[in-house]
Amino acid sequence: MTSTARIIAIANQKGGVGKTTTSVNLATALSACGRRVLLVDFDPQGNASTGLGINPKDRQANSYRLITGEVGILEAIKPSSVPSLDIIAAVVDLSAAEVELTAVDRREFQLLDALKLGIPNYDYIIIDCPPSLGLLTVNALCAANRVLVPLQCEFYALEGLSQLMRTIETVRAGLNPDLAMQGIVLTMYDSRNKLSEQVAGDVRQHLGDMVYDTVIPRNVRVSEAPSFGQSVLMYDLHCAGSQAYVALAAEFLNQEKEAF
Repeated sequence: MTSTARIIAIANQKGGVGKTTTSVNLATALSACGRRVLLVDFDPQGNASTGLGINPKDRQANSYRLITGEVGILEAIKPSSVPSLDIIAAVVDLSAAEVELTAVDRREFQLLDALKLGIPNYDYIIIDCPPSLGLLTVNALCAANRVLVPLQCEFYALEGLSQLMRTIETVRAGLNPDLAMQGIVLTMYDSRNKLSEQVAGDVRQHLGDMVYDTVIPRNVRVSEAPSFGQSVLMYDLHCAGSQAYVALAAEFLNQEKEAF
């Protein structure tokens, strides 16, 4: 690894596609592979924080106060229960930043500027974006080197993806020329459902090598884990969902080796 973290924004403007689940479990899997990982919960719903067992009472130093300059990154970082995985938690106040940042200089770069002191301490910084294409997501894209897109195996999957790709291209053209696509991971795949198979085939046909070989299945253990404040890898390492995220992390790391 380089001495500077790779920053990965996990983004999709649609909710319920497995974005937070992918953020939490990819971060956990990478830390299990010996990488130092920081997960930035940048969704006002704070689900990634809950999914790693961060009590709402312990979120006074959070991603909202970080980007508004009220706290520094070293104060905002909290250790999680997963070794080598730290988190910056989110609170609902973060939703106000969409409006508050509009009048700020370098409004698209508030997150990047806030993260700079922490970058040398990690191999990967993973940003769990909100389910929108507003100013918070633009901040994440301006901070990131790469974008990873979870894509649910459903009928309108490709339609929503095209809008996100246009946003990524706009950010790359005007704000962050180093931004590139890390890949697309198919989520909530149901092998009993012909639609899942059809959508997966269509996505691979349109996007080819951009789509990871690993597919994340629908799995009840994945759904249960957040209610116990755990990633699915900590909750049940041997279930199908955990094994899929282990495979995704391996594919991700192989991809990273080829990039250097």
